[in-house]
Amino acid sequence: MLTAPTPSQNPLAIIADDMRRVDHVIRDRLASQVVLINQISEYIISAGGKRLRPALLLLAAGALDVRTAHRHELAAVIEFIHTATLLHDDVVDESDLRRGKKTANALFGNAASVLVGDFLYSRAFQMMVGVDNMRIMQILSNATNVIAEGEVLQLLNMHDPDVDEIRYLQVIRYKTAKLFEAATQIAAVLAGTDTATEAAMAEFGGRLGTAFQLMDDWLDYAGSSDAMGKNAGDDLREGKPTLPLIHVIRHGTSEQQAMAKAAIEHGGTENFQAILDAVMHTGALDYTLRRAEQEAAAAAAAISFLPSSPYKETLLELCSSSTARRS
Repeated sequence: MLTAPTPSQNPLAIIADDMRRVDHVIRDRLASQVVLINQISEYIISAGGKRLRPALLLLAAGALDVRTAHRHELAAVIEFIHTATLLHDDVVDESDLRRGKKTANALFGNAASVLVGDFLYSRAFQMMVGVDNMRIMQILSNATNVIAEGEVLQLLNMHDPDVDEIRYLQVIRYKTAKLFEAATQIAAVLAGTDTATEAAMAEFGGRLGTAFQLMDDWLDYAGSSDAMGKNAGDDLREGKPTLPLIHVIRHGTSEQQAMAKAAIEHGGTENFQAILDAVMHTGALDYTLRRAEQEAAAAAAAISFLPSSPYKETLLELCSSSTARRS
């Protein structure tokens, strides 16, 4: 089991200057003559967030000794793509809370959120074309397509109690891990590495992204709305067959299995406490945490070849902290 790292005041301090430059790029590139786009964009920026994906690109670039200014532009591209998916996700999921604040669709309406998400996607593609690197455009265009496939796969899995772990993990790898993978892979391309190094950096990002999503699904049953910035039990309410419920269906009593299947089929949180009890009694949370730890360990192993540096150490710290977080 991975152990929690010693907490530091700011584990990403090493890229603080780079992140400020990325923030500048984000604000500059979000500017539009359409007032509503500016309003929603400013609301999204002020809502905060970890900016983990662009941070990963910058850390991976540092570990590979990349100094080109394109890293800031591409980190902003990654954040735009991520933010666009969040805007669309919240509409599809009918969510009204993210990071402890009202979602954009709750404040501005579904139509505006979808259209501003489209604006972010198209602006991201304008920016990546400006970098003028066909391999990077290939990676990012493929990533956005796979993410869209993941969204549709998740929609197909909704309210389906027959979803197994393989189908569940496919959604995670498409919908969430793919952008992590693209972020770290791009750093390798900017560094001009060989194909083996590029593949290893891609694996690092994909494995880490999978670990983060597994922990998000763990937190839906183990966390609180205050800690998570969203409503505990949201996945259950939406009828999402996440790994804790899949584990209950596979290992619970016949009564627990029937209850979990009904929860997925019908959604809602009326039986949340009973479901939570079943999740606890079957060891579903321990199993989900263990799977996250396996993915984080595989991520760390993927970059074992990198020379020692503060950037590499921070990447390894993220592997450890991904499964130690409680929000």
